[in-house]
Amino acid sequence: MLERTLSRLAATRLSTPGHDATQMWCVVLLVAGCASASLVFSCATPFAAFAVLAAAALPLRSALAAIVAVWLVNQAIGFGLLGYPHTLNTAAWGLAIGAAAAVATVVAAVMFRRLAAIGRFAAYPLALLASFAGYELGLLAVTPVLGGAGAFTLEIVGRIAFLNAVWLAGLVVALEAGRLLDGVARRQALR
Repeated sequence: MLERTLSRLAATRLSTPGHDATQMWCVVLLVAGCASASLVFSCATPFAAFAVLAAAALPLRSALAAIVAVWLVNQAIGFGLLGYPHTLNTAAWGLAIGAAAAVATVVAAVMFRRLAAIGRFAAYPLALLASFAGYELGLLAVTPVLGGAGAFTLEIVGRIAFLNAVWLAGLVVALEAGRLLDGVARRQALR
């Protein structure tokens, strides 16, 4: 059953069909957003927000590929510019973050598919809630092995949830502006 659902999600475009420019804009937003978030927030990159935007605008395979690219940017900045320690534990946390981001993307894609009838804009907050829960639970699951359970206080998780909501709002505005501009450009080209 899960395999059938995932293959249907992979074949489904959750965005407006035929808008390759919008999809490319989405990937650019995600990578640029991740680079800036990673530099500013270091260990609080809003991966759930990125997962939701990717799931809303891209087919599942492309959304997962975009999230892997975002994760790689985050890791390159962390290890290359921010001086993350070169330890096995830090690398394991990096892999756990990547896996949790992938889970968050699948969860968001499932939410958009199940909530298609209510519309993309109404589904965004619900997809973020589910995606954030999947992401945080994925990270919490590895704390018995990797440590760091103290990072899951209500205050810290609440701040990260707020950060994800703000980032998602900004990313959605930027994505929709790109869609609008793409539509205007297409209409101008037809004249």
